[in-house]
Amino acid sequence: MRIAYFIIIVFCIVSCNASKKNAGTPSWNLSWSDEFDYNGLPDSSKWSYNVGGSGWGNNELQYYTDGDIANAEVNNGTLKIRALKQKKENKDYTSARLVTEHKANFTYGRIEIRAKLPAGRGLWPAFWMLGSNHRSIGWPECGEIDIMEHVGFEKDSIFGTVHTKAYNHIIQTQKGKKAFIANPYTEFHVFSI
Repeated sequence: MRIAYFIIIVFCIVSCNASKKNAGTPSWNLSWSDEFDYNGLPDSSKWSYNVGGSGWGNNELQYYTDGDIANAEVNNGTLKIRALKQKKENKDYTSARLVTEHKANFTYGRIEIRAKLPAGRGLWPAFWMLGSNHRSIGWPECGEIDIMEHVGFEKDSIFGTVHTKAYNHIIQTQKGKKAFIANPYTEFHVFSI
């Protein structure tokens, strides 16, 4: 069984509100985080799962499981998201897709993650935000901000992209940036917006 890991240490997705007390020097107040200081499945008061094997608009080859410790496990202060070569329904792979939907929404602030990425062609780890109104108005109208995406065939690069109704990959108008990243598979990096 081949395993690919997406390891997140002190997965510090944080949303903070900037205070205008000192002009030019915002004061940040932590409003949400998960420091992964427990063991087992991700904290269900903070995380839910997107479940299924629909391809999610990207022709993805995996089936996303619901609360399966083989695909999403917290231990030693890290969240490990695993892609496994195993059959589930009509897919040959399984993984986990964790979301804060209906548990935490953010409007303003700084969002960040400290992560080590998995190595391998065909892998696509990502850390992104989707408008909380996506179920009512659909994508891309709801907006999407890809804070970090990494594709295995460009091992020294990450991508940040914004998708809207006017700017998205379907009509080839998306706005994004490719950035060099040293040692994405052996060192932790902070990705933020």
